[in-house]
Parts: sequence; C-alpha cells; structure tokens
Amino acid sequence: MEDYLSQLNTAQQEPTTHVDGPLMVIAGAGSGKTRVLTYRIAYLMQKGIDSFSILALTFTNKAAREMKKRIAEIVGESESKNLWMGTFHSVFARILRAEADRLGYPSSFTIYDTQDSERLVKSIIKEMKLDSDIYKTKQIRNRISSFKNSLITVRAYHNNPELVEADREARRSAMGTIYKNYVERCFKAGAMDFDDLLLKTNELLNRFPEVLAKYQDRFRYILVDEYQDTNHSQYLIVRALADKFQNICVVGDDAQSIYAFRGANIENILNFHKDYPDAKTYRLEQNYRSTQSIVEAANSVINHNQNKLDKNVWTANEQGDKIVIHRSPTDGDEGRYVAQSIFEQAMNQQLPYQSFAILYRTNAQSRAMEDALRKRNIPYRVFGGLSFYQRKEIKDMLAYLRLIVNPKDEESLKRVINYPGRGIGQTTINKLVVAAQENDLTLFDVVDQVGTLPLTINSGTKTKLINFATLIKSFQVANASQDAFATADMVAKKTGLVQELKKEGTPEAVNRIENVEELLNGVRDFVEGQRELVDAKGSLVEFLEDVALATDFDNETPNENSVSLMTIHLAKGLEFPHVFVVGMEDDLFPSAMSMNTRAEIEEERRLFYVALTRAEKQATLTYTQCRYRWGKLNDAEPSRFLTEIDPSFIDNRVVESGYQFTPLIDTSIFGHESKSKVRLKKPPQKTVKKPPGKLKPLSSTSSSPDLDIGNIQVGSRVKHNRFGVGTIADIEGQGGDAKALIDFDGNGRKNLLLRFAKLEIL
Repeated sequence: MEDYLSQLNTAQQEPTTHVDGPLMVIAGAGSGKTRVLTYRIAYLMQKGIDSFSILALTFTNKAAREMKKRIAEIVGESESKNLWMGTFHSVFARILRAEADRLGYPSSFTIYDTQDSERLVKSIIKEMKLDSDIYKTKQIRNRISSFKNSLITVRAYHNNPELVEADREARRSAMGTIYKNYVERCFKAGAMDFDDLLLKTNELLNRFPEVLAKYQDRFRYILVDEYQDTNHSQYLIVRALADKFQNICVVGDDAQSIYAFRGANIENILNFHKDYPDAKTYRLEQNYRSTQSIVEAANSVINHNQNKLDKNVWTANEQGDKIVIHRSPTDGDEGRYVAQSIFEQAMNQQLPYQSFAILYRTNAQSRAMEDALRKRNIPYRVFGGLSFYQRKEIKDMLAYLRLIVNPKDEESLKRVINYPGRGIGQTTINKLVVAAQENDLTLFDVVDQVGTLPLTINSGTKTKLINFATLIKSFQVANASQDAFATADMVAKKTGLVQELKKEGTPEAVNRIENVEELLNGVRDFVEGQRELVDAKGSLVEFLEDVALATDFDNETPNENSVSLMTIHLAKGLEFPHVFVVGMEDDLFPSAMSMNTRAEIEEERRLFYVALTRAEKQATLTYTQCRYRWGKLNDAEPSRFLTEIDPSFIDNRVVESGYQFTPLIDTSIFGHESKSKVRLKKPPQKTVKKPPGKLKPLSSTSSSPDLDIGNIQVGSRVKHNRFGVGTIADIEGQGGDAKALIDFDGNGRKNLLLRFAKLEIL
C-alpha cells in the first residue's frame, strides 16, 4: 500500500481506494474530507487513470490550489497540471470559452460580477422610466439570479403564469421585460454574469448532444466537494456529465448545508441514492479538529434537526474546556467582554492573535466588536468587506482591460470613456446608447463609426470619441503579441489614469496609486504563475477570468497576526483554536427572517453547528439582555439554540450591570448601621431575562471586590473593565455620591460616579 495511504484511518482509506462506480462520502466536521478527496485523486492516477480524465469541483479556488499542491507532492507536478480542478464557475467558464461560438458568444466574453450586473439593471430601470422605489436594483438583480439558478429562462418565465402573477401582485409587472432586456443587453455586450456560467453550461450540454458526449468521454471520473452546497443548476450539470460512466464521488455533510438563501438544495445530498441506486456510502465520523466538549455539544444541537442523514461524529481528542455561555447587559458590553477575553488569553497563554476568530450572523454586528478591539489595541481583520477588486481605481483599470479583450462590453466602455476626463459628457453618452439601440450596433461600434453616423454631436466631441476608439484599438493590437502584464502596464501609463490620481495630491490618491501598482504586481505574479501550467499563455483573457472568479479568501494572508472577524457563512471550511460566536439571541440567530418554517429553522441550526465546529480548543457563545437597533435599546431573548446544547458541556457566565438603588432615607432609623461602602449588586431580578429551557442558572463571575471609598485616594492605581488601568487624580463627595477623576492610560481623563464605576484597586 502506498505510503500516503498509511496517513489515513480505516474509514478514510475505504473511499480513497474505491475506484469505479458512484460513491458518497458523508464527512462530519473536521473529519479529514479534503485529505480523502486529495488522496483519492492521487490513488486514481497511480492506478493508471489518465489525469486528463479526472474532473474535481470545489467551492473555492483556495481549496482547489491546496488539493492540487498536495497531489503534486505525491504524483509529481507534470501530471497534476493536467487535472481539471477548480470551482464550478471556473471549470464551466473554461468549457464555455472553448464552445462559446455555439451559443453566439465570443471566446473572450466578459464575466460580469455582482456590481456590474447591478449597474446594468439600474440602467435598464432608468431607461424604462420605472419607479426605482418599487423596482429596487438589488431586489431585481437577485430575482434574475434566482431565476437563472432555477433554470427559469425569459421564455420559461413568460410561460409560467404563477411567476408573472406573483410579480404583478407585487406591483412589478415589468419584471419580465426587465429580465428580457437584461439578457439581451448582456448577450449584445458579449458578457455573462456568474449565474450564466451555470445556465449556459446547462444550455450547452442539453442543446448540443455532441458537446455533452465529448465532455462525458473526457471526464470519466468526477469528484465533487461540498455536495450539500450545490444548487439545482450545478446538480444538473454534474448529473449530465456523470451519466455515461457513473464514476462519481461526492463528498459533503448535510449538517453543514447553509446556503439555501443562494439556491443550495440539501435534497441533492439527501437523495443521492435515488439518482444512483448502486452508490456506496462511506462515513467519516472521527473529528480531528475539536475537543470532545465541542464535538458532543455540536452533536446535541444538530440532533434536533429532523431532515438529516444518520451519522455519529466523535473524537479521540482531549475532553477540553466546556462551552462558555456569557451574558452581557448590552452589545457594547458584549464587545468589551470579547476584547478583554482575547487580550487576557493572548497574554496569559502567549497566543498569537490569529488564534482567535469572532463570528456573527450579520455583518452589522462587527461594529461593536471593532470598537472594543480598537480600544484594546488588538489588531483585527474584517473579512467580507470591500474587496480589493471592488475599489474604484481597480475597477477603472479592469474596465480598460476588459474593453481590450471584448470591445462589446458596454458597461466597461461607459465606465472609462470619460475617465480620465476627455470632455465626453453624459449627454453625449446617452446619444451614443440610443444610436446603438436604433442601429443594432454595439456601443463601441457607434464610437468607432461616429464620423459616419448621423448624430447630433459637435465635431470637437466626435474627434474625442474617435481618439478614444483609436486608443483602445492600439491596445488591442499590442495585446495580440504580448502578455497580460505588458498590456496592463501600457494601459496604466497611456490612459493617463495614474497621472490623474497624481494630480489630486491627497493621501487617498496616494493610496489609490499604490493600489494600481499592487494590481500590476498581481498581473505580473499571475503571468509568472501561468508559465507553470499546461495550455496557459499568461494572456489578458486568462487574467481577467482569474480576477472575475476570485473569492474573498483567495488572497488571504493567513500569517497576519490579527483576530479574524467574519460572518458564519464566510467561516465555513476554516478553523481557529478559539472562537467567539456573538449575538446568540432569538430574532438575530436564528434570524427573524428564517423562523417561519421548519426548513428555515433547521438551516439556521445547521449554521450554528458550523459556527460551533470552527473551534478547535475553546468556543464562547455570547448574548445580551438588550441590544441597540436603529438607535433604540431593545430587550433581547437568549437564542433557542443555547437551550439545545447538552447542559453537561456548558459553563454559564454573566456580567454584573453595576446597578444599585441609592436609599432615599437614612437606613439607620431601622436599627441597622448605614453602610458607607458602595457595593456592586445585581440589577433587580425583574430586569434580568432568564434563559429558557435547559440552561443552568447563571452565576456571577465578576471578580471586582467591594469598593471601600476609604481605601481609595489620590494616586491610587485602579482598573476599569471598559477604560483599562488608570490613576486617581481627584476625589469628591461621599458615600453613594462619591466621584473620582481618573487619568486612564491611553484613554484620557474620565470623571466616574464610584457606585457605578466597578473599579478594582491595583
């Protein structure tokens, strides 16, 4: 048996060495599914199966690269280069480029990202003079996206009375016309959006039997990662390609199916045996990632789902710490608790900050966390924010490059025709758009032929338009004989884009110039990398496709020593020693928009399962009594998922709010000495929301001692849970009215009422 197989346990070896016929690998969280996929491909190649005959589909480019690297170490780089391995979108884009002419597209078609699609939809809504409050750009684009992923073409839409009626009742009766115009404009611009990469592949394989036969014969062995995340369109493509030889291996975990909102269909994995009755099922149930406490707590939660495949995830790892459940008074306090915990653990255990991750249900929750981390001077990185490729100056450069390879690209042309400024105004552009539609020409054709078309544009502007067309055509001529970097470098210099930024002379402009420089560095790196690949030329078309299909984590720098902040959806596939899941409250997690049906609640529960199983050593779940929403403080209820965790794996904690009622009369009249101390007490019980169900009673973990004013004097060093360590500068008042002026290290001077201050004397 090959050496690498000895690194697998028995459960992992069985699917790895299964060669022919359909098989499904049900892989629990942290069970080594990527290793099984990787080694199975290497095993097939060592058994004499041609590497050109193997197709492996993943959900991120990063996963594909890592797998390919591991395979190369086993079978050698020359063979691993022949594998068709990548994301669904990148592999299908490659097929579509090879067969584009059958569908009437140029092989250099542009791939529109979400922002490009939204701009086109916005233009169409404006041109149709529709009410933008009813026809909201994002909603319309998302609806078009869902149509395409469900294989509802324009024709299918108009043949479906229920869809037409639903839009009419929603006062969107023009939806069908917008959809039709959008599809026609994309086709005319030689562009496909992300959803088209799936829809058009389905069209290609179903309309042209000879094309399907060609790729069925080529891809005799197909492997699909994260099969539970496939949507209907992806499912149909995989089913068609695998139909002839049925050597299909799917790997996934129904408990981690969390993308229903973007069309993922859990039924694809649940019904695999209906599609392939002879399929063999293997289960990977040993978790190598997390402690026993985390694994068993996660199991106790996911067992509440009814719609699931049977498996029993276990681990031989240590028992580990219990799951910490922590309640804070407000979201601000929650942020401070998380930041303080990270700071203390990092200091006490000498841990790098990259050991920690903060996960949340919605992006908006990052603000309180960011504020608290900043005040603690803890470095952090937010994932899922504005991507490098979405910055204006980068989009401007990319628009020029896209126009070079595809002059039909209307959105790119409109973006750069007057940037840097050439004296071509919006009125002129509107005339060009109308002329293009009336003469059935592309926008670039109109610009190029502006001297011969009957347009009411003055001669000076016509000259500027002709000069612009000549500039683009000169780039096209140069690009035909050079690589992507040489062309991009030429564009940066000759368009005047960099000079335009230099003119601004602001710090922001300097950053933008650095971003353009970084883009050129990226193009050079890409060209160098392409030299290692079979059939790759380092061309501009290849680079633009790589950019269009890039994901947030493809350019990740994992060694950067900072805390990671991201949504749970974005965290899928990642792992961290210490994980904080914040905002564990009903209406937030589970989301208020996903509590109407059992299917929705089960999806939210799977999302919580994913969050919990990202942790290797410690998981902390936090919730608040009150949370600010739209500037108002609202009561919050603990998440129902907290009650579903087996109590034997829970360590409950609560932070005191510091509230105390100040007596209105002298209590000594009742025969007891009046206390001069300011005690830190729990708030009245009626204001505390008890967690429902099985949660144990919350007990205080506050270590703050009773504060005796007699022990505090000017010069005393004290610690505050929000402002940190400081020195008493002045004290005035007595008893419950005592106030202290404190100079906090790095946080300035604060005047605090001692009965609320919750100070600790150092």
